[in-house]
Amino acid sequence: MPKTIKTIMIIAGEASGDLHGSSLASSLKAMDPDLRLIGMGGEKMIKAGVESYQNIEDLSVIGLGEVLSNLGKFTAVFRFLVGRLDSERPDCVVLIDYPEFNLRFAKEAKKRNIPVIYYISPQIWAWRKGRVKIVKKFIEKMLVIFAFEKEFYEKEAVAAEFVGHPLLDVVKPRFLREEFLKLQGLADNKKILALLPGSRQIEVIRNLPVMLKAAGIIKNKFGKDVQFVIAKPKEIKEEIYEEILKSNTPSPLPSPLRGEGGARGNVSAYKIIEDYPYDCVNAADLVLVASGTATLETAILEKPMLIIYKVSLLTWLVGKMLVKIPDIGLVNIVAGARIVPEFIQFDATAEKIADEAIGLISSPEKINEIKINLRAVKEKLGGPGASRRAAQSILATLSHQE
Repeated sequence: MPKTIKTIMIIAGEASGDLHGSSLASSLKAMDPDLRLIGMGGEKMIKAGVESYQNIEDLSVIGLGEVLSNLGKFTAVFRFLVGRLDSERPDCVVLIDYPEFNLRFAKEAKKRNIPVIYYISPQIWAWRKGRVKIVKKFIEKMLVIFAFEKEFYEKEAVAAEFVGHPLLDVVKPRFLREEFLKLQGLADNKKILALLPGSRQIEVIRNLPVMLKAAGIIKNKFGKDVQFVIAKPKEIKEEIYEEILKSNTPSPLPSPLRGEGGARGNVSAYKIIEDYPYDCVNAADLVLVASGTATLETAILEKPMLIIYKVSLLTWLVGKMLVKIPDIGLVNIVAGARIVPEFIQFDATAEKIADEAIGLISSPEKINEIKINLRAVKEKLGGPGASRRAAQSILATLSHQE
């Protein structure tokens, strides 16, 4: 009797979801090459073999205002994917983060008696805890990436399995530090500060200006003994960075020149390097990083950091009412304490950021203390192989249906 080909629908809606979805898809295909993977993802998931009905780049927004202005687009995509539940009848749906969309989609899958597994949990433990009732009602199993999430869900009588964090398999610089410095024309006898303002355009627009102003103060303190790199995702247009640099650096800018290894030339004291985020962090002595997944990536590389984040006033006010935890940086949440400084919204001023950065750069003891704490965070993320373990759990669910 011929083998029945199983179909899994995977839904991701952001760059981080695309990254983790692609690793999951690759692991699933490695275990069962006959699997058919459909759903919604980005370039990485498509390369990993997912038949994506919608490119997530059109849906990557942040903040309440942006969500409301794009509501019609979200609704149309949602209805289309629900239609695919009826026409394709997948054997299982795997949801990756993206809670506002995915928790609603779980309800539609449940109506059709299609089992739903959630990989990369929404941050229910941080805000809007009431959503755990939706999870309990519509999700068969949570595959969580933080040990404390397993404890959280088990207290709520939700089946949960800790698979570890998939970033442990992903965060790997492409070059040795010395090789990267030489490739980018950076001096190995000077301090390096890496600026990671975010993976979305709106994050760059909001976070990079204050990072640059803080960098200017730091440069005034250390002069030629410090150099700066700006990590640029290839998805964001270089014109965005050029305009921000023109508005937030004192000296006139030369025309950006494409250099080797993704470099786009020196822009005054700042070097914009495209598509080498892990190498930029690995080369740095200190990182100014936007809150989010990048804080964990920086922790895995054991690099001291300052967390910076600014959003619209509306999003900030709503967040203040809903968020119930003292820190928003994932690295601090995993640590259970503020092991790296946070500068959020109105606290994110150039002067405050620069003062803290100067203090850290001038104190090897403080830098070493942060590195020790970051190693402890890294250990809490579990061992390598999260995507493989998640794939094994998903395939086990499918086999139980037979």
